[in-house]
Amino acid sequence: MKVNELRSKYIEFFKSKNHVEISGKSLLPNNDPTVLFTTAGMQPLVPYLLGEKHPSGDRLTDYQKCVRTGDIDSVGDASHLTFFEMLGNWSLGAYFKQESIAYSFEFLTSPKYLGIPKEKLNVTVFAGEKTADGTEIPRDEEAAARWEEMGIAKDHIFFLPREDNWWGPAGQTGPCGPDTEIFYDNGQPKCGPDCRPGCHCGKYLEIWNNVFMGYNKDAQGHYNEMERKCVDTGMGVERTVSVLNGQKSVYETDVFQPIIKSIEELSGKKYGENEADDTAIRIIADHVRTATFILGDPQGVTPARTGAGYILRRIIRRAVRYGRKLGIEGSFLAKPAGIIIEEYKEAYPELPEHEAFVKEQLTLEEEKFGKTLKSGENEFQKLLPNLQKNPKKIIPGRVAFRLYDTFGFPIEITEEMAKENGMSVDIEGFKAEEKKHQEESRSLSAGTFKGGLVDHSEITTKYHTATHLLQQALVNVLGDEVAQKGSNITAERMRFDFSFHRAMTKEEIAQVEAIVNEQIQKDLPVSMEVMPLEQARSEGARALFGEKYESQVKVYTIGPKEGWFSKEVCGGPHVQHTAQIGKFKIVKEQSSSAGVRRIRATIEGGLPLEKQA
Repeated sequence: MKVNELRSKYIEFFKSKNHVEISGKSLLPNNDPTVLFTTAGMQPLVPYLLGEKHPSGDRLTDYQKCVRTGDIDSVGDASHLTFFEMLGNWSLGAYFKQESIAYSFEFLTSPKYLGIPKEKLNVTVFAGEKTADGTEIPRDEEAAARWEEMGIAKDHIFFLPREDNWWGPAGQTGPCGPDTEIFYDNGQPKCGPDCRPGCHCGKYLEIWNNVFMGYNKDAQGHYNEMERKCVDTGMGVERTVSVLNGQKSVYETDVFQPIIKSIEELSGKKYGENEADDTAIRIIADHVRTATFILGDPQGVTPARTGAGYILRRIIRRAVRYGRKLGIEGSFLAKPAGIIIEEYKEAYPELPEHEAFVKEQLTLEEEKFGKTLKSGENEFQKLLPNLQKNPKKIIPGRVAFRLYDTFGFPIEITEEMAKENGMSVDIEGFKAEEKKHQEESRSLSAGTFKGGLVDHSEITTKYHTATHLLQQALVNVLGDEVAQKGSNITAERMRFDFSFHRAMTKEEIAQVEAIVNEQIQKDLPVSMEVMPLEQARSEGARALFGEKYESQVKVYTIGPKEGWFSKEVCGGPHVQHTAQIGKFKIVKEQSSSAGVRRIRATIEGGLPLEKQA
């Protein structure tokens, strides 16, 4: 089984079950303040799981690129990746447990698709509980009975508690429900009498998760059954392929083999001969693939000191550090990046479109890191006279970590230089500082998203509509060079990135702010229509540069049908009329990256939103 084969079989299967294939979205999520990257296949579908109508209907399927960096320090083992692909199918009120389980079973066991013997499958279902507010959520006998009907033996069905078989809500409130997880038994002996799916011994490997969103948790902590029940499923591509092939590691799958071969050629090392070298090769292979997809995204960020750009920089520099461990000198990441682009060009045509940019940015960052290492060596020499006054001749952990964090100076090099000067490094102190930093970084990169929910509170809805007014005002003042490059909204502020070649003047900022407030004071109507993408474009609707859209899209118009102020392709949510937004104020205008400017703005006041019909 190859990655392309699994991807196409999955989509083909769900299309045969009347699901519409939709496009996967950008790795850089818009208007979700909880994460820096798209971390799960369902994340772009959240507004529709919350009740909005999807222009492509109520049965959907896709493949989605995802990045998670919370476990970056585990990358290099058999299963952890920072970039991965997720296959998904959704029911937005069209069907529930019965059909969802039947579809999963058929896809997994049918000789036409994956052909797994049913004896190899084990499933878990929700054991039921009484919640803190007294709600009785029953044991999921329906899901268990359905699995039995499908042919799963009773002793292969396990009832597990909330921590194993319940999803959500990601925040304090929102849709949630029991799930059923599907595990593949690789045939190794049980590790003990309690060995079951979810055990960490490696016998049972999770390949699919079906979430039954049947409840809504309210602000009082009550779990209320929802009228419109949804299904959200996810299957990790690389892990499933490695499981089906009986491979010990995701790095043995067909997508990683050419990347590993190129690293072997660059380093002169042979994969499979030395565990330390193998770990370094796996880390480089994972990190260069992740960096290639981030840089090759239509909304791709560049390496920076904060946010998604910081994560990208960390990934590239980590790959370079492990390259040096393998003896690779100079810039080298562009070569494996080219192989990755070639491999994925059909599934992700945006990669070859951005190939020159990807290679340029990788090489630039490698060169910067080389200079940084020199700065780190100079800093070490400056610190040395004071450090040598320490009678124990030990470099404190916080000093070693500062060299690592500020100057990108690998701890191994600090240790080598310390040794040359008759000193040692407090490695335990360094690890304590690193752990503290990792916790901060994990909360930064993973946010509160656990498969997650965008905040659709009143204030964020107002900010969302304000971004439409802001973009049009920027075009009016600065011209057609302006195109949205991303946005981020929290309950406190909005951030809007747009293409422009220079800093705005004070007069231009004041002019843009005045135009936005003028449209708010006019109390313009906000309307939505579903139409073909070609029609939207012909009517002058703006669309996010490089974004993948379905054939049918939602178009939000601000202002009257004739003589509108703003028209954009967008998923929502929005206010009903602009006076609901309140007073708009630009707080800051600054550079985000080369050729991209960033505006931070706030709103206050405004009329309350009306209940949607």
